[in-house]
Amino acid sequence: MSKLRRHLSNNTSSSVEPKKLSELKDKTGNVYESIAVIAKRANQINISIKEELHNKLEEFASHTDSLEEIHENKEQIEISRAYERMPNAALLATKEFLEDKVYFRKNDDNIFN
Repeated sequence: MSKLRRHLSNNTSSSVEPKKLSELKDKTGNVYESIAVIAKRANQINISIKEELHNKLEEFASHTDSLEEIHENKEQIEISRAYERMPNAALLATKEFLEDKVYFRKNDDNIFN
C-alpha cells in the first residue's frame, strides 16, 4: 500500500460515509434546497473555526519585524495541527442537518400571487 493511501485511510473520519439523497430530500422536499442549507451552515462553521484559530494564534503573534525574534513556537504548531485534524465543515454541517440541529426556513415565493 502506498504511503499516500495509508495516510488517507488513517485520516478518514468515521463521519465520511455515503449519505442517501432521499434523506436529504425529505428534510426540505428538494435535494438542492437541502444542499444549499448544508452549504450555508458549512460556511458559518468554517467562519467560526477560522475566527477561533485566528484568535488563538494572535496570542503568539510578534508585532515587530526583527529577524532575531522569529522562532518556532511549539504551542502554536500544536494548535495549528489540532485545527488541521478537525473534520471538514461540510461534514459537520451535513451531520447537523441530518440530526435536525440546523434551523432553516423557506422564503414565501408566492407573495405576489
